[in-house]
Amino acid sequence: MEVGRPGVKSVTGVEPQKPMKILLVHNRYRSSAPSGENRVVEQESVALAALGHEVARFDRSSDEIEQWPLVKKATLPARIVWNPETFRELKSALRAQRPDVVHVHNTFPLVSAAVLYACRAAGVPVVTTIHNYRLTCANGTYFRAGAVCHDCADGLPLPGLRHGCYRDSVAATAPVAAAMVAHRQAWRSLVSAYVFISRSQRDLLRGFRFPDDRVFVRYNLIPFRERPQGPKSALVVYAGRLDEAKGIRVLMAGWDRYLEASGESNLRLTIAGGGPLGEEVATWAMTRPTVTLTGTLSAADCAALISRARAVLLPSAWEETFGLVAVECMAAGVPPIAAAHGSFAEFITPGVDGMLVRPGDPEALAFAIADAERNPDDFEAYGRAARKTYEQRFDPERNVADLLDVYRYAIARPVNG
Repeated sequence: MEVGRPGVKSVTGVEPQKPMKILLVHNRYRSSAPSGENRVVEQESVALAALGHEVARFDRSSDEIEQWPLVKKATLPARIVWNPETFRELKSALRAQRPDVVHVHNTFPLVSAAVLYACRAAGVPVVTTIHNYRLTCANGTYFRAGAVCHDCADGLPLPGLRHGCYRDSVAATAPVAAAMVAHRQAWRSLVSAYVFISRSQRDLLRGFRFPDDRVFVRYNLIPFRERPQGPKSALVVYAGRLDEAKGIRVLMAGWDRYLEASGESNLRLTIAGGGPLGEEVATWAMTRPTVTLTGTLSAADCAALISRARAVLLPSAWEETFGLVAVECMAAGVPPIAAAHGSFAEFITPGVDGMLVRPGDPEALAFAIADAERNPDDFEAYGRAARKTYEQRFDPERNVADLLDVYRYAIARPVNG
């Protein structure tokens, strides 16, 4: 079931009669690894509150782990499977707040599936947004050893355990795999509505066998911004985490091949972000005057950088479930040049509002960059079309209305396992 698409009616067809009481549950990612999920939760919370709904939060942060004493840190593997503190505290919060619906986002590693059982005990319906592939993949990305991997997509996570897919460690992967197996049935039976953030993500997770009547596709909320006016700079931008899954090595190789073929480049590349390959990227950039590194930027500074670009490069090696930067650049009237898999192939129409290139292919990326250099007028046209795509498919007002429809669906059809 999809919401927010032209020609698809509201789930209920009924406007809300009164404000809802909504409890958002989210395990925030580490501050050292800025996460699009964190931003999505914040943006949705603000948008719901602005419409008069009563929004409460039950947050945990992975930053907390660093402050734990060693004895408590030793309990982390067990808490990944079942966190008794979450269960007790959430039950208490549900009794005190009596929400109409609980919206669950990330539960790893400190919330755990205990949230589902606490909501069942309190009789509160659960909506969950599935942001990644973690219900079937130990590392959540379907990406291993530098390549896309679907070994665990249709069954138990034994291949992932054997390969040590979480943190390249069998010991670290074991509790993750145990949690996946122990609570598989709970994730199928204790959730009233599942929200996937792209059709491609939904299709890749079909092996989990979600109940079809409770499955929705709803894109992430991207707040409205006025499209910057004026011509773009001779600039291409990469904004994201500096790691292998995001395709940063493909980006570096692609840029080098573009430079070799072009001789003297008129384009400049700016890379914004941080991550485990930051030192490698910095070493590479030192000998390339056409490349600028900014480090991690604030959301506002990143948006300002993107708004000046001729194109944004998205060479992701993993199959992105959504890709916030792709839609944020379209909202700014800047066309994406993206790997042709995952959600990017769903969002982008090549030669209309952006370009798609063969995943993992530096030559294909270099060709697309050269096209951006040679044909600025075409890329201006792609940018205008990208803005129209954003307005038609990612309209934020309709997006929030769709979310409220999903909440009403869940409230009208609670499950108790």
